[in-house]
Amino acid sequence: EQALFTGSADAREAAGRELLRAEARLAQERGRTLHADFLSERKEDPRELELFSRSLELAREAGDERLESWAEFWIGIVHQVVRDENERSLPYFQAAYDWARDNGETLLQSYAIRHLGFGWYEQGSRGEGRSALEESVRLRREDGFLPGVAAGLLTLAEIADEEGRSDDARRLLE
Repeated sequence: EQALFTGSADAREAAGRELLRAEARLAQERGRTLHADFLSERKEDPRELELFSRSLELAREAGDERLESWAEFWIGIVHQVVRDENERSLPYFQAAYDWARDNGETLLQSYAIRHLGFGWYEQGSRGEGRSALEESVRLRREDGFLPGVAAGLLTLAEIADEEGRSDDARRLLE
C-alpha cells in the first residue's frame, strides 16, 4: 500500500524483497512435495533439486538467511537421500547447521546435524556420526518434537544393534 499510494522507494524495495521471499518459500514447498513423492515412490524428479536451488537463489537475493539455510539443507537432502551423493551433501548440511546453531534455530539444527551424522557415519567416522545423531535427539527433546525424537532413537537403536550392542538397542527402543 505504501509503495502504491506514497511512491516510497523504501516501500517498493521492501515489497520486492517480500515477493522474493514468497517465491523462495513457494519453490521450497514445491520441492518438499516432490521429496515426499520420492520417499513414497523412490523415483527421482529432477525438478526437486531445481526448486531447492531456485529457492536458495531467491532467498539470497532477498537477504533471508533463515530461508537460505533451509534451502541449503534441502539441497543436501537431495544429494544424500535421493542421489546417494554423501560427499556432495555435507557442505550443504554444514552450512545449514552452522547458521542454525548461531541463530538459535534448533529445529533446523536438529535436522542438519542428523544428516551430518549419517554422512560422517557412512564415511567411517562412526563415533562422530553417532555423537551427531545423539545431538539431534537431544535438540528434538528440548523442542518437544516427539516424532523427531522417535526417529532419532530408532536410528540410534539400529546402529547399536549393527555394532553388537543389543542391550543398548533394546534400551533405546524402549
